[in-house]
Amino acid sequence: MEERTGWYRPTNAASLKTPSVLVFPERIRENIRRMIAIAGDAARLRPHVKTHKMAEVVKMQVELGITRFKCATLTELSLAASNGAADLLLAYPLLGPDIKSLFQTAAQFPGVKISVIVDSLFACEALQIESAKNKKLTAVFVDLDNGMHRTGIAPDLAPDLIHAIQDLENLSFSGLHIYDGHIHDSDPNQRKARCQKDFEPVLRLISQLKEDGIEISELACGGTPTFPIHALYGDRTLCPGTPLLWDAGYEAGLPDLDFLPAAVVLGRIISKPREQLCLDLGHKSIASEMDPPRLKFLDLQLDRVLNHSEEHMVISSDQNESMKVGDLVYALPIHVCPTMALHEEVYVVENKRVGQTWKVVARKRDYTI
Repeated sequence: MEERTGWYRPTNAASLKTPSVLVFPERIRENIRRMIAIAGDAARLRPHVKTHKMAEVVKMQVELGITRFKCATLTELSLAASNGAADLLLAYPLLGPDIKSLFQTAAQFPGVKISVIVDSLFACEALQIESAKNKKLTAVFVDLDNGMHRTGIAPDLAPDLIHAIQDLENLSFSGLHIYDGHIHDSDPNQRKARCQKDFEPVLRLISQLKEDGIEISELACGGTPTFPIHALYGDRTLCPGTPLLWDAGYEAGLPDLDFLPAAVVLGRIISKPREQLCLDLGHKSIASEMDPPRLKFLDLQLDRVLNHSEEHMVISSDQNESMKVGDLVYALPIHVCPTMALHEEVYVVENKRVGQTWKVVARKRDYTI
């Protein structure tokens, strides 16, 4: 197994603070190359920024020909725009003060194309008011719900909303956003069949819009699990995110996707209560929205997690006797995206050594009134 090669152990690990995250630039670059290979062309990609939230990773992608990105927050949008992105889709409903903030952010990057998603007339009208105030034409994607049931409008209801957008002077209908995050079957054939079936209402909508003479400039489709499936259709833009860093959840659940783990959590054994191991890997360092174990240890045999709280993780392990207080442990997060958001900076491992840190810039939010 790859873990046994010890690729994740920097030679100066003893000097590193824990809990922390190690990132591996060469692995990230290789993952970007593999994303492009699946897409067939870097121009087809619109990777999500939310996974890593780091300027250096945006720059790597731009260097390899990717210039379009998807964001979930205005800070992610600002991060990408500041580091070479030419075209950004804010794929999260904007309401309240965030609409005003959008135009304040966009004014800082006049050369960057910025689009937003909408799924309701209320949001469209609010966006129209602010667009008119700023004398701007705002590009909008209609967010479709084809099975996720989170945000988005049902495809059969979308024509009325799209026609309403066309009647709003300061909005421009630019495309459809289809995120099918409900599809994550481990079997690639089952995943493909479900993806294609759930896309049928979208295809009917596209056909209807064409009959109505409405142009669809872009179809922004899918996430990581369905990324290779949408890649089979040349008219679709592809929106993976997790492949940049990869994680243990997708490594186990999507065995057909060949990406390299490029972010490793580093922790220490801080106590040994009752023949158990207590680590400094609490909720504040590991994404905890799923059931334990929430991480995959790379060189420690886990029996089970006995207690996981804010600052501590207590585990039982067959290796208890051989492990000492102060020993380092390495693990892959089950879910890397929210794990990254828990860390302000990460250690960068190059040539088996940490020599610098990168800031996780876009984990922050703007609270300006």
